[in-house]
Amino acid sequence: MDAMNRRPNLQTRALRATLAAVSAALVVAACAGPSASTSATASSNPELLDAAIAGPQRGDKARARDIYRHPKETLQFFALAPSQSVLEIDPGGGWYTEILAPYLHEHGKLYEAQYEGPQRAPSAEAQASRAAFARKLAATPAVYGKVVVGTLHAGQFSGFPADASVDEVLTFRNIHNWIKDGQIDANLRAFYAALKPGGVLGVEEHRAAPGTSLQQTIDTGYVTEDYVIEHARAAGFELAGKSEVNSNPRDTRNYPNGVWSLPPTFEGGDVDRAKYAAIGESDRMTLRFVKPAH
Repeated sequence: MDAMNRRPNLQTRALRATLAAVSAALVVAACAGPSASTSATASSNPELLDAAIAGPQRGDKARARDIYRHPKETLQFFALAPSQSVLEIDPGGGWYTEILAPYLHEHGKLYEAQYEGPQRAPSAEAQASRAAFARKLAATPAVYGKVVVGTLHAGQFSGFPADASVDEVLTFRNIHNWIKDGQIDANLRAFYAALKPGGVLGVEEHRAAPGTSLQQTIDTGYVTEDYVIEHARAAGFELAGKSEVNSNPRDTRNYPNGVWSLPPTFEGGDVDRAKYAAIGESDRMTLRFVKPAH
């Protein structure tokens, strides 16, 4: 029997250590007083997120984006707690999944909803992305073994219970796609139905200048805050807070390829790449909505 079969490799041991650190922090939080399911616990015990964010399941490429995406501050603003059931919408490559999965591993639950457009049949690019995401989860069961993956299509979830049963629904940079597909309102109603009374909808989205038209939104990927708030309220949500944690005043929103001119996409290739790299990722709204408790 070779060394690989006799004991876990270094990465596996490091992943187990990350989960052990999160578990130990949970024990400390429980002994300190308030339940780990409260938002106060999430904000008063930052080590719970620190261990997940610093874990070896995250590669250098993912970590390099922390300066733009501010995962700790964003998730704390959403009042995330480690014993919650959380539904992440359209995870893409799993940038946030890499943080959410170990954070919720011991006492919470993580559901992932792959978004299917109006035609249901995913493009070749979407198929490749889903396959890569599935490989990511399967390759590291110590971190992702409890993650449940389902779908969102035409405002309906499948693959997991979603009837007033989750504490948080989180969506990162997806709303512009749903506007283009004509699915924004159906999806928001689905999120409302999935949440428990008092549950949180956390939204991060590329932010357009006030007065941006719907066609400009579709063309550029930037959405106005007013549009998101209006449609979330129409679905039944109440706005509970705004954060500027993901703002970027360098973003002028006026580029040949819309928001995709900026990193990490760099859709224009090498044309003005240094300029876009200096701007950084997009200016983003960060909004917290709640489903009324009544």
